[in-house]
Amino acid sequence: MLKIQEIRELIRLMDQSSVNELTYEEDGCKVKLKKNNGVSVSAVVPEVVQAPVAVPPVQAAPQVTQSAPKAEVKVEAAPVEVKEVSANVDDANLHKIVSPMVGTFYAAPSPEEADYVKVGDKVKANSVVCIVEAMKLFNEIEAEVEGEIVEVLVKNGQLVEYGQPLFLVKAE
Repeated sequence: MLKIQEIRELIRLMDQSSVNELTYEEDGCKVKLKKNNGVSVSAVVPEVVQAPVAVPPVQAAPQVTQSAPKAEVKVEAAPVEVKEVSANVDDANLHKIVSPMVGTFYAAPSPEEADYVKVGDKVKANSVVCIVEAMKLFNEIEAEVEGEIVEVLVKNGQLVEYGQPLFLVKAE
């Protein structure tokens, strides 16, 4: 089984290369990475082996002269929600804290506790600002810069993508 750091490294290497799709199998576990519009998406799917099932012979049914209407299925991409930065925030001096992986964003260590940070809080480079849960592993995300939290870009419990901005920090 791959460790989360190994999956992160695969995602990083894939982002830097011209490869659009990668499938890796090991010990009954399959990891498939696929680029889609510049964003890497990863899925880990355990292989399932099924035993063949005996199917009893089917008796011929009387022919029907009417043809059934054909079903048509259309799949449309869901619109992506883009959150714009407030007009009063100067984007040139801001550092974006981005998600290092695909997962679920949590603002607090548990539902009963206060958020790690909120707008206006001062952070240091090693301050934990949130948790991103991926594959039942809770990964603490650090600020990586000293400054003040200007904006929180995602909601608690929201799914986040690799490289998606989570916070804007006014660096000091």
